[in-house]
Amino acid sequence: MMRGDYVAVAREDELAPGQMKRVKVDGRKLLLCRTDDGWYCVDELCSHEDYSLYFGCIKGRSIKCSLHGSYFDLATGLPLNDPADCPIGTYPLRVEAGQVWVGGEPDPARSVTAAV
Repeated sequence: MMRGDYVAVAREDELAPGQMKRVKVDGRKLLLCRTDDGWYCVDELCSHEDYSLYFGCIKGRSIKCSLHGSYFDLATGLPLNDPADCPIGTYPLRVEAGQVWVGGEPDPARSVTAAV
C-alpha cells in the first residue's frame, strides 16, 4: 500500500528492540531495524562482501555483519571498523497510526551514500 512515496512495511508492535525484518521497497532489498532508541532502515547487504546483514546483530545503534565482523552505524550507514570501508544506504521512515512506513529512495539527510 502506497502512502505518498512511502510504503507500509510493518506494524509498530511487530518488532521488539534488537530485532530486524527484511523488506522490499521499490525493488530494493532493505532491512528494517528497531533499537532501544528508535527505528532505522538500511540496505540489507553489507557493502564489503554483499552478505546479508540480517544474519548479523544489532548492538546499540549499529548493526554487525556476521561474515567479517564490520559494524555499520544505522543512522548514517557509515562503517565503524574494518574491513568494510564503504557505507550502506539508509532510508527515510516514519511511524504513524501503528504502522512503520519506509521511503524508496536513500535518505540524503541521514546517509552519505547519496554523495558516493
